[in-house]
Amino acid sequence: MNLCYFIGWSCYRLLFATYFRWRVYNNERVPLKGGVILAANHASFLDPPLVGSALPRDINYLARKSLFRIPLLGWILRSVNAVPVDRDGGGAAGLKAIIDRLHAGGAIILFPEGTRTRDGSLQAARSGIGLTVIKSDAPVVPVRVFGTFEAWGRDVRFPRPHQVVVKYGRPMYFEQLRAEAKSCAKPRLKEIYQQVADEIMAAIAKLEPAEDKTTFP
Repeated sequence: MNLCYFIGWSCYRLLFATYFRWRVYNNERVPLKGGVILAANHASFLDPPLVGSALPRDINYLARKSLFRIPLLGWILRSVNAVPVDRDGGGAAGLKAIIDRLHAGGAIILFPEGTRTRDGSLQAARSGIGLTVIKSDAPVVPVRVFGTFEAWGRDVRFPRPHQVVVKYGRPMYFEQLRAEAKSCAKPRLKEIYQQVADEIMAAIAKLEPAEDKTTFP
């Protein structure tokens, strides 16, 4: 971690440990080195720093590319490994930037649902994450967050001191679908993208906070 990232990482850990009384499950399942996709459900603006703060390695976050043009903010975003993308996270340039980070050995957080939930429940996965997974060779670690919707959901103006939990699943690899995608027809390729997205979302849905090893960061 560079100094700017470390400062932000430390501050968020303190915030989550005190104000939100966090719990972390199975963060050892995330590889300490090499490219990896962290695929999490999305309920709050708290989700990205929560997922990243529980890991002993730095990760890459997505940020709208227009924000990078703001002098001081742009410098901060670059310092904390933010990846410039279009507003919806799509586009060829954004995909290339994500793949480049993964090929360089970086970890990146993506949200299969594409947007924050409106009622706290899990949403259907969009095919975009499937495209990213197939174009990369990185494993996917499903991640589920709990309590962030209650703490700072869409209709909550100021974060509440509600306990938050993050749980990491076992890595997923998709070797067979990646091999098939290299030579299949376009209609099947689209099906593969959605199949990958659906399998990731199903893995996220299976994660429950009261199981397996608990870590107290």
